[in-house]
Amino acid sequence: MNGLQNTLKRIQGLDQQAIQAIRVYEDTLTKPPGSLGVLESIAAQLGGITGQAFPEVAAPKAVVVMAADHGVVAEGVSAFPQEVTVQMVANFCNGGAAINVLARHAGADVVVVDVGVAAPIDHPQVISKKVRLGSANMAQGPALTREEAVQALEVGIAVAGELIDRGYRLLATGEMGIGNTTASSAIVAAFTGQAAAAVTGRGTGLDAAAVGRKAAVIDRALAVNRPDPADPLDVLAKVGGLDIAGLAGLILGAAARRVPVVIDGFISSAAALVAARLAPLASGYMIASHCSAEAAHRRLLELLGLKPLLELEMRLGEGTGAVLAFGIIDAALKTLREMATFESAGVAKGEA
Repeated sequence: MNGLQNTLKRIQGLDQQAIQAIRVYEDTLTKPPGSLGVLESIAAQLGGITGQAFPEVAAPKAVVVMAADHGVVAEGVSAFPQEVTVQMVANFCNGGAAINVLARHAGADVVVVDVGVAAPIDHPQVISKKVRLGSANMAQGPALTREEAVQALEVGIAVAGELIDRGYRLLATGEMGIGNTTASSAIVAAFTGQAAAAVTGRGTGLDAAAVGRKAAVIDRALAVNRPDPADPLDVLAKVGGLDIAGLAGLILGAAARRVPVVIDGFISSAAALVAARLAPLASGYMIASHCSAEAAHRRLLELLGLKPLLELEMRLGEGTGAVLAFGIIDAALKTLREMATFESAGVAKGEA
């Protein structure tokens, strides 16, 4: 566990002096104080993350898609069969998925990581970090061993480090894994004590009856495994998954290197909750891109203390909402860097 533990120790709070300096500078720009709203908050947060008065995170940027399978699909919790996971990985590599289209639009790279797909993958565009061939069926016992959960976390930490070493200064979370909304709902239920029915949504497009069966499977998994909400690793191992663990590790690895991470939808937010429970200061490095149509996503964001930038009724995953937020982040930094001050523009400043 040295990689994980060393990473947790390296995560520090945001640079409050940098935040304050940016807030003061924003009030010298040619606009009423605070009138750019969330854009000003983003710029200040990025200053706190990087320690820079003019943060440089706009390029290059990448969305990391962690791919893994979930044994719980054997319980009929998804409208799609398990083999769709490996098929979608091929689609990512061929550039045909929604995340590819939206990443191209945002000027971002798509990085695909096989952390636990239940089939062999040999493709030059896939980073092979397979921990095992999919998780076990959590309705019958732990999805992962504790050691496997740590290994998957450390995959994410390693990927974050590799990308940062290559010059990436803004990362986003994405995922692919049939069955992963079930694991995410189970994580939320385990941490909050809420009934599964309250935190279970349609996932890949289930009808009401199927959602009820999915919630019943989650209740059974919680009863069988009894995950300890005071022990994030226990929750992750017993009712999580390899893609979720990989994303949690990515967030922790980025936070340890003072690099911001844009959080995608429900599954990514479940991973973010695991990361925040392992290292509470890590939440300061997260930017919530959107609130998805999944039932419990807003509750998840509230637990993280995050406010979404967008509400587009999306529920695809893959990192699609996260890359849409890249443009807003770019805009926040451009206003900070490029707007004239009252003094430089010769504009009279209003009185409070």
